[in-house]
This record gives sequence, structure tokens and C-alpha cells, in this order.
Amino acid sequence: MDGVNMVVVWLALLLVAVVVEALTTSLVSIWFIFGCLVAAVMAQIGVPLVAQVVAFAIVSLLIMAVIRPIAKEHFNNKVVETNAGSLVGKKAHVIADIDNDLGEGKVTVEGMEWSARSSYDEVKISAGETVIIKAIDGVKLIVENIAH
Repeated sequence: MDGVNMVVVWLALLLVAVVVEALTTSLVSIWFIFGCLVAAVMAQIGVPLVAQVVAFAIVSLLIMAVIRPIAKEHFNNKVVETNAGSLVGKKAHVIADIDNDLGEGKVTVEGMEWSARSSYDEVKISAGETVIIKAIDGVKLIVENIAH
């Protein structure tokens, strides 16, 4: 293939890598973008195809070796709960007596009202007390009295 056609091929591969990267959040093809760019420039100035392919591979591997560790350090290193699971460990205010035998009890946490049960079956918790959320079971918070 002549140089102009290889420029188009490298740019098409670059475009594919950009689209794949845009559709994922895993950094699966960002390194190939740089490799394609270098190979396209080489094709434009008339460097032989074998050298283009070698440069593509070397640049892609180098960029992967540099960017991947940095990306792993800065991305996905903290999983933040964004739903009810984020309530575990927080304090709640008992607004209706908690009695597991009767299946009753309500608390408020972060401005929301929840059904609640004591983590200990024999323990009843009176309205007005402050509790710690230990777990979530369906739509009920499992709580413990702070004094416990």
C-alpha cells in the first residue's frame, strides 16, 4: 500500500480506538490511540510499513506502561456507596420504639424515615434514643443502641 492509503488506515484505526475508549471506562484502547497517531505521521512522511507497525507497537506499549499505573492510582481506588448501603455506620434517631417481637420500630437518618429492628432480638430501644446502623435487611435498618 502506498503512504497515503496507510495514513487513512492508521487514522481509521485511531478512530476505532477513540470510539472504543469512549464507550468504556476501563482504559482499554487509549494506548493504541497514541500508537496509531505516530504510525499515521510516519506513513505520511513515507516511512516503510514495517517501521510503522513496529513504531505503533512500541509507542502503544510505552504509553500503556506509563499511563496505566497512573490511572490505576487515581481512578477506581475508592468505591463510594451511593445508595442505602452508605447508611451503615451512621447514627440514627429512634422515632418509634423498636421491638423485634412486635415487628415495630422507626428511625430517621439523613432526613429519611426507615423501619428499624434491633440487631439483638431481646433488646428493645425506646423512642428518643440514638442508635448506630449496623446493616440493612431489605427495607429495614438493623440498629444497635450506642450504649450497647
